[in-house]
Amino acid sequence: MKKNVLKGLPEGAIEAVAARFKALGEVSRLKIIQALHTREMSVTEIVEATGLSQPNVSRHLSVLVSAKLIGRRKDGLSVLYRIIDQSLNEICSIVCKSVKVN
Repeated sequence: MKKNVLKGLPEGAIEAVAARFKALGEVSRLKIIQALHTREMSVTEIVEATGLSQPNVSRHLSVLVSAKLIGRRKDGLSVLYRIIDQSLNEICSIVCKSVKVN
């Protein structure tokens, strides 16, 4: 029998888990995470990789940064984004393996 990892978590921790799932529960954000999987990228590069509009990408990046799933750093005049939560790969792998596409 598998351990229930949510059992015994304080209310604040459960809310933090829900916030992470909420951040991951949007198609555009998953496309951004997919694009960032191999390297850090600027907003312009993310727009090109995902086909999303620049304002849309910026809005979703803000949510992902707030959820502490991705981070950003300034490089001259550019801001580069990267995955900082290394558990994202494992989470996505588990979920993707359980999805059956018709």
